[in-house]
Amino acid sequence: MSASSEPPCAPSPFDHAMADIILRSSDDVDFRVFKLFLSLASPFFETLFDLPQPSEEMSTDVEIKDGLPVIPVSEDSQTLDPLLRFCYPCTLADDPALDDFRDVVNVLEAAKKYSLDAIERSVCKFNPKILETDSLRCFAIACRARMQDECVLAAKYTLREPQVPMWFEEIELVTSTELLALLTYHRKCATAAQALKDDLSWITTEYSQWNAVPWMVALGSNGRNCCTRSTSGRYSVFNGMAVAQWWEAFVDATFLDLRDKPCAETIRQNVEKAIQTVRQGGCGNCSALAPGGMRDFGTLFINKVEELIAKVELDLKF
Repeated sequence: MSASSEPPCAPSPFDHAMADIILRSSDDVDFRVFKLFLSLASPFFETLFDLPQPSEEMSTDVEIKDGLPVIPVSEDSQTLDPLLRFCYPCTLADDPALDDFRDVVNVLEAAKKYSLDAIERSVCKFNPKILETDSLRCFAIACRARMQDECVLAAKYTLREPQVPMWFEEIELVTSTELLALLTYHRKCATAAQALKDDLSWITTEYSQWNAVPWMVALGSNGRNCCTRSTSGRYSVFNGMAVAQWWEAFVDATFLDLRDKPCAETIRQNVEKAIQTVRQGGCGNCSALAPGGMRDFGTLFINKVEELIAKVELDLKF
């Protein structure tokens, strides 16, 4: 290889003059690294570097550059750079932020290949923002890494998604057994949440008298009707009192939506829709009291749903 076509050197800290070996990526970028750091992070590298290392005086097929042996690896520089940063001490390199899921998958595969168990765990520690937006992809990656706790956490966030999920690129990382376990978990959580519809005692336990939630039963402070009350009798509370028609519609819609997305966000969205309905209805009493009261009720509702969902187990065979 001519001097003009020599592979470029990777950026700091992989350009150190005192490095003792070079890893060359598949796209021809040279990473000047310290064997000690890699050996401490990986038994694979420890074994590799224990083997006799070639030198310029030895007749071998191994390339020597600047007096250092060059070891080609199959990973490209976009994968190798974050992988090596995870191996280095924090005084020399911060752990990289892997914002692209394909990078996460590639680094995870490389970590498994080189027996970098600690790095696998680091890659799979997803922040809440990523879990909220890409829960299914997080689940797939956690399954690939066989990280039970991370799988359970990601599965809980997938409850924000429809029960039958859309296709996503990392689905190829999930086995049919793992996908079935996730779908079964989702269905069981949805079923668990429906138990609150059949027994409303959780409401009257929190609110012992109707005057604690007059908007729920469409009564003003004087005990007279302030807006339309339901005649269906589906959700009788407080010894058979009828509820406000808008509140009954809220309960019907929320439990229907919880069948598909049994999560806190489903309840929050329906609470806000109900508040908007009340305001449009023109009832002065409910318009004044329902917004704050419904948001408090929504918190109670969420807590009860999450208590039930917490009892549902994700059955993964790791």
